[in-house]
This record gives sequence, C-alpha cells and structure tokens, in this order.
Amino acid sequence: MRLSDLQAITHEDLLITRLGTRTVETPLQELLGNRQESVHYVTETDRVLVDDTLGMAKSRALEAADLPAFNPGGPRAKLFFDPSEVTAAIVTCGGLCPGLNNVIRALVLHLRHAYGCRDVLGFRNGYQGLADGSDPVRLTPDLVREIHTRGGTILGTSRGSQDPATMVDTLVAHKVDMLFVVGGDGTLRGASTLADEAARRGLPIAVVGVPKTIDNDIPWIDHSFGFQTAYARAAESITAAHVEASSGVNGIGLVKLMGRHSGFIAAHATLVAQGVDFTLIPEVPFTLDGLLAGIRKKLADQGHAVVVVAEGAGQDLLPASTATDPSGNRKLGDIGAFLRSEITEGLGDLPFSLRYIDPGYAIRSVPANAFDAVYCTRLAQAATHAAMAGFTSMMVGSRRGRFINLPIKLATATSNHVDPHSDIWMAVLETTGQPVTF
Repeated sequence: MRLSDLQAITHEDLLITRLGTRTVETPLQELLGNRQESVHYVTETDRVLVDDTLGMAKSRALEAADLPAFNPGGPRAKLFFDPSEVTAAIVTCGGLCPGLNNVIRALVLHLRHAYGCRDVLGFRNGYQGLADGSDPVRLTPDLVREIHTRGGTILGTSRGSQDPATMVDTLVAHKVDMLFVVGGDGTLRGASTLADEAARRGLPIAVVGVPKTIDNDIPWIDHSFGFQTAYARAAESITAAHVEASSGVNGIGLVKLMGRHSGFIAAHATLVAQGVDFTLIPEVPFTLDGLLAGIRKKLADQGHAVVVVAEGAGQDLLPASTATDPSGNRKLGDIGAFLRSEITEGLGDLPFSLRYIDPGYAIRSVPANAFDAVYCTRLAQAATHAAMAGFTSMMVGSRRGRFINLPIKLATATSNHVDPHSDIWMAVLETTGQPVTF
C-alpha cells in the first residue's frame, strides 16, 4: 500500500452501503447460552483507524473523531434481517486457492448454527451458475462437515463476467436474501455490479465479498486467505531446488512462483526457505545480463545458485502479447521457460546442471494450513455478521489484527504491491545478498 493512497483516503471513501434500519433482535445471545458476556457486540463507533502512526494522524490536522476509519467487523445487537426467514447463497469464483472449502464450511455452519438461518444454497461454477439457470445445491451442515480437509472448492469455479441482470433474476427466483461471493478483484467487481443491480430494482439483497487472491494483491487488509499456505508450500519447492543445486557441480535451481503483478509469495517464500541467491518480482526490474553475471559469480564463489522468479517478473524481456484470459487479464509470457533457455544459452561455456521447478497448480490445490484455516473461519463469520446487519456491496478483511468492513469499490480501485523501499523487500535483499539493481 502506497503512502499516497493512505494520505488520500477520506471518511466518505470508507462508508458502507446499508439496506435499511436494523430493528431485529439478534438471536446470538440466546443461541450461545444467553450469557450477557458471551457476545461482544460492536457499534459503528468502534472504528478502526486508517493511520497506523502518530505522525500520519497528526498530518491530517483533524480531530480524533474525524480521522478516516474503517467500519468495524463483528456482530451487531440489532439486525436488518430476521435470520429465521433468511435464505443465503454462496459462490466461489476465479482460480483455486487454499481455504475455499474452509470458507464455505464456516459460512454454512455459522449461518445455520449461530444465526439459525432457514436455508443456505450453493451456486455451482461461480457466476456461471447464477447465469445459466442450473439448480443450486442445498448446503447443509452434514454436507460441509469434512470439506475443510481437502483442497479446491466443492462448488466449483469459473472465470469471466456474466450479465448482472440475469444473475439477480436467479437470486430473486430462489428467494435469496444475501449472497456471499468468494473471489479476487475481478470477482469482487462483479459482486459490486450485482449489488448495484439489486439496488436499482429496490431489492433488499445483501452482497458481501470474502476476498480470495493467492497473490495477496488486495489492498487495505493485512493479507488474503490462502496466502500463508501458498508461500509455505512454495518454500518447500525452493528447498528442493536448493538441495538439487548444491548437490551438483555448478548446480542451478530455478523456481517459478505465482505473482502476476505482486511478488509477495516469492518474497515471503524466500525468507522462509533461505538459500536463495536471486529473487525476481514484478515490482523490481532486472536485466538479463545482470542476472547472468550474478549467477556466474555465485557459481564461482559457492559452486551453486538458486533463482526464484514470480510469474509476472521480467515481462519487459519477453515479446508483448495482447491475448487475454476469460477474466480479461493480459496473458503473461512464460518467464520461467524464458530464463531456463537464456541461462542455458548464456552459460554455455560452463559445465553446469539446471533444475527448473514450477509448483504453481500444486500449491493452489492444497488444503489450507492451520493459520489459514483459522483465518478462513473468522472471515466467514465476519461476513455473516455484516450481511445480517444489512451491509452490502462490501467485503471483509483483517487490518492490523482487527476485522473490518470496507466498500468493494475502494478495495478494487488499487492493488497491493511489494514496495521496493519497504522493510519486507529490504529483508529479502539482506537474505539473498543480491544487489538492489542488476
């Protein structure tokens, strides 16, 4: 997150759309044993400040009450919906990510057990299932009880946009009161158009996003679910590459990791695995000559070298492409295959062995680790609280350890990137010993 983005944010940017006045008593107290201390309700005054330093807050020259702050996540004492009459629905969209089934499971169990909702539906294959007229699956606690132990999503997924009017027609046909959308920035933009279409028709349908992006590129939140699992598993591939490289004469390990526009997985996996000599990310340009010279020096100094490259790095070195995927994203050139070829050709005068590892899809499909499993559960619960309160066109997330509700339009207006001047990138440079530029 750039400092300029933080400084430009205003109170109005953080306002959450509401469907109406909250008048329904929550059933949480009764369902959790009717103990007064059992539920910690939040109010709109429990705001989470945008600024995390005293200097930034003072620079705004505002009273404390006027500082920009996020709407707090958590249960409200009064609800917009009567849970006993609610039919909720869930869709999962975009690429696979560790934790999708955890989110589905937690949403179903929280809606049914904590709030006593009437029904929870799952639309198959993302937005396609809302547009093609196929029947949804009824999600019961028994059906989802064990799904968190495996990767992927039991609802299936797809990429690409669908007609919002058709999708809202489907929600109306199935009497859906709230829709939980699990996906990345493109999916969340689709959720925003869905909410806008429902509002245009005067329909009280809550649309709440649970942000899913394995690259950790959604701004304003600490991290997205599945990210920790991803870089932990990526580190295992780096370790394997290091073992291969260090066991041969002039061994080179080359590992390509996820990260179209943001190098967070490559950076964090480097810090976990250690033993990396060069980490290449989209945010920091490099030259082929500089990389080859660096590898030559590492081979001369220590007899092996390990290179980690994010998939979006070095795209300026590859032929430009105008092709796009079903989500409208520009297709990237294969930087891993390119570097394998260029290193092989550029070091042709040396005896060496090169091992290339691309674990991308293997990482995306694994179950969530312990940290992400907990985070997925808490995100789902925060999303349920928000929908019950009548918030819409918003997503949930954690910011400095506090759960917040933030407008989808704000969350998708910018992207999260590794700042080349940040402490995380400095930690990578100190760990690898690579030059700042090469």
